Amino acid sequence: MRHKTTILAALLLAAACGAPPASAQTKAKPKPKPTPAAKAGAFSLPYEKFTLENGLEVVLHEDHSDPIVAFATVVHVGSNREKPGKTGFAHFFEHMSFNDSENTPVGANRKLIEEWGGQRNGSTWSDGTQYYEVVPKDAFDKIMWIDSDRLGYMIKTVTTEALAREIQVVKNEKRQNYDNVAYGSVNEVLRKNLYPADHPYNWTVIGSLPDLQAATLPDVQEFYRQYYGPNNATLVIAGDINIAETKAKVQRWFGEIKKGPAVPALKPRPAGLTQTKSLYIEDNFARLPQLQMVFPSIQEYHRDTYALLVLSELLAGNRTSPLYKVIVEERKLAPNVVAYQNSSELAGEFTLQVRANPNTSLQQVHSAIEEGLKRFETQGFSDTELARIRAKIETDLYSGVESVLSKALQMGRDNEFAGDPAYLVKDAQMAQAVTRADVMRVYNQYLKGKPYVMTSVVPKGQQNLVVPGAQLATVYQEKVVAGVQNEDVGQGKEAVFEKTVTKNDRSEPGFLQTPLFKMPAIWNAALANGLQVYGIDNREIPLVTFDVTIPGGHSLDPLAKAGTASLVAQMLTQGTARKTPAQLEEAIDLLGASISVNSTAEEIRVQARCLARNFAPTLALVQEMLLQPRWDATEFARLKSSLATNLKGQEANAAVIASQNFNRLLYGPSHVLSYPTTGTLATTAGITLDDLKAYYNANISPSGAAVHVVGAIDQNAVTAALKPLETSWAAKPVRLAQQPAPAQAPAGNVYFIDVPEAKQSVLYAGRLALRGTDPDMSKATFANTLLGAGSSGRLTQLLRIQKGYTYGAYSAVQEQQEMAPFVVSTSVRANATGASLQLIRELLTNYGPTFSPADVETAKSKIMKGNTLAYESQGAKLGILRRISKFHKSPKFLEDDQQQLMKMGVADFQATIGKYMAEKDLVYVVVGDKATQYEEVKKFANGKLTLLDATGNPVN
Repeated sequence: MRHKTTILAALLLAAACGAPPASAQTKAKPKPKPTPAAKAGAFSLPYEKFTLENGLEVVLHEDHSDPIVAFATVVHVGSNREKPGKTGFAHFFEHMSFNDSENTPVGANRKLIEEWGGQRNGSTWSDGTQYYEVVPKDAFDKIMWIDSDRLGYMIKTVTTEALAREIQVVKNEKRQNYDNVAYGSVNEVLRKNLYPADHPYNWTVIGSLPDLQAATLPDVQEFYRQYYGPNNATLVIAGDINIAETKAKVQRWFGEIKKGPAVPALKPRPAGLTQTKSLYIEDNFARLPQLQMVFPSIQEYHRDTYALLVLSELLAGNRTSPLYKVIVEERKLAPNVVAYQNSSELAGEFTLQVRANPNTSLQQVHSAIEEGLKRFETQGFSDTELARIRAKIETDLYSGVESVLSKALQMGRDNEFAGDPAYLVKDAQMAQAVTRADVMRVYNQYLKGKPYVMTSVVPKGQQNLVVPGAQLATVYQEKVVAGVQNEDVGQGKEAVFEKTVTKNDRSEPGFLQTPLFKMPAIWNAALANGLQVYGIDNREIPLVTFDVTIPGGHSLDPLAKAGTASLVAQMLTQGTARKTPAQLEEAIDLLGASISVNSTAEEIRVQARCLARNFAPTLALVQEMLLQPRWDATEFARLKSSLATNLKGQEANAAVIASQNFNRLLYGPSHVLSYPTTGTLATTAGITLDDLKAYYNANISPSGAAVHVVGAIDQNAVTAALKPLETSWAAKPVRLAQQPAPAQAPAGNVYFIDVPEAKQSVLYAGRLALRGTDPDMSKATFANTLLGAGSSGRLTQLLRIQKGYTYGAYSAVQEQQEMAPFVVSTSVRANATGASLQLIRELLTNYGPTFSPADVETAKSKIMKGNTLAYESQGAKLGILRRISKFHKSPKFLEDDQQQLMKMGVADFQATIGKYMAEKDLVYVVVGDKATQYEEVKKFANGKLTLLDATGNPVN
């Protein structure tokens, strides 16, 4: 599917610490949810705001929908406050802030919050840093304690050892998200060339490795004292709170924090580019050429940002957009084209990006972009196009604001940077008010004839694809050296310091009354054609999220043509018998809806989201797509070409290589789940349109299928809207394939796949464990909780917190009808590969035997309390319904699981761990740089190491 930027939010460059997936990358600003009484055109965001004597601005928002509370602290300091030679420091300090503080136990930030059933993280972007937690309401006082201690009392606890360890963690994050992936250096090149050397946006948020390595303890102390005063921050508390009680607690916990020095505001400073710059990069990990053009634009909160956001949609947001028409449909140069506006505090950027088909000249792409822009100038756009975008605005307003956490984050940012916690209301109004004249004005002001920075990224050795005249860009490359030990770090001793004297007691408060998770009310109906319907009436926002789930999916693919189901799913979005692809897309957009079709390992799913008032017409479009496919040969050819391009682009992605070969080893080459759901270049090459029709005719049936509906709609309205689908979709038997028994690789085997010059090694370990219908499934999930579920798990605590080898390490027990694996995975710095493997082996070997009564209680607390916030969103509630229909679970299955958990003791946990997670039963896969890491892995494997190529074939 083509990328579409969100109308309501510019993308932010953010760098996160704590639990992935947050990272130092482009992020859309989270959007808050309206109160239950909010209606279209009458959106409101009530709050109470006050300022403490030390300058901390506090915003409170009540939302009693769920027994949870979200905290967001936004500090007005980002990478734009750094100095050359000390880049990446704002993000690095964010990491340091999660370590220790004067009055909390060592590691409390990263470990205890998850054990209390909560979630926490932080992120840094060019202009600011934010910290957040969302917890069951019984941990309210505890988060007050942790948050206030981090803001006001952490600097004395920082040690040289902790500093050295966190430097390695941040360097691992940079390697994982930038240095070891395709196109990871583009942002660095862009910033160096778009902004002058003294501009605060000249460097990346993540910074450079040499700068990170040079960070010192005095640097950390100076940064804290200069920028982390409460007078430079906003605290937002949202959720199930009492305003008066919360104000008193904020005063008690935060009121004594010492005020910091005044931080002068930075004035907007556009890029000031005077001439076009063209640069190129030969990328070791890229397999596809990419062209990017970036035009200087305008800072955040300026009225022109809304017109630029609309402009990005008009240029490339749908099939009728001029750039899409020229690049994708007519010249067939790429599977898609992206346009987006990114505004920051001081300046903005408007970006056009095309990742082209293999071996495509980027000069051709550049010419096609220019042709598309000329068409826009001469042909303009229709009123219908504007109407489509305005329809999306209302849906986007609600879609991005489901959780109290996203609400807290948005209110914090808007208060700190715009002075208005409810700026989102104005944001939506200004986006809706954009006119035709506004769009053409900003096009002429920021794009037409204006200078830009253009980057040509080509696979290594394909310089012939670069736009003529481009200059080679300078990019720092870290050298991986075998056996280097100077990056070995450890926990170190705790800091010795004299505690800050405070009037109020800062010892750990107790829990409040524990909220119990209760399943939402679920209704179920059976239609005459066999279609089952499951629903949850949820009125928090005026939206409905629903799907039609059809069993089979990838599991019904012919082995030699794996990827057929995925192509069937994609074809269902390419128009209908009555609508061209463009007409179908327009009909969906005019409803302000979204509809997607995807194939998973075991089902094909049509999923949609719409305003509650538009449920019936959106469902009618889903029915038309499902029952009247267009089977357009031209669209099929385009999809095949796009698929080949995307598969080619994954060939040097170490994470993809590791995952695919791990599955192939577990399932064996004769099992369809040994292939990715999208297939491979080999299996998809011979798929024809007739193959798709044959799959559709044999397998798309209401027999065994289910409709899941969550949102502001009741059972009667849903069943009435489903009547046409009930009468039009005739049932037919579908024979689900009987897969051969998986013949996984022998336990204990270790496999190595070479990705030359990889800065990190991707590690997988696991085994086939059990089916989702197995009575032990819940027990296995519970048993994994303390091992690898989140950053409090032992894998992350050991490999990241203690050793600094990785950005994160996790484990999971997958749930599906077929036998599914238990998996451990991580990415570690290259020269810590051998040591990391050995630590994983030792941890897994000891996990079961050392599981204690205290561990049992910790696991129960983490799971039970975590359930209170795990099912807040419509999407999470939809997941409940899917599990009920797929695995024939009780409507109260989560409550039943909790009862089962409460009965488990040490012996139950140990038996489950021994049965499904024993280290002696695991297969290991390592993907990394053979030249430097092969011998280390061979030692781990006791000499029995098998070398594979990227497709899983043995290398002699």
